Amino acid sequence: MDNNNYKRQYRQLNDTTKQKISQSLRGRTKSATHTQAISNGLKKYWATVPNQPNNNENKNEEHE
Repeated sequence: MDNNNYKRQYRQLNDTTKQKISQSLRGRTKSATHTQAISNGLKKYWATVPNQPNNNENKNEEHE
C-alpha cells in the first residue's frame, strides 16, 4: 500500500487542525436514523455501567 495516495500520514492531529474540523462540523444536523442509532448505542452502553454504591448500604454491610 502506497502512503502517497492519502492526505493524512499519521493518526494524530495537532490542536489547530482539530479546531478547524470542529468548526466546520458545528451546526450540521443529523438524520433521524443516525440520531436513533446514537440513542440506541448510548442506551446499550449505559446499561452496562453499574450504579455507584450507596454509602449507607456499605456501612450496614460492614456492621453485620
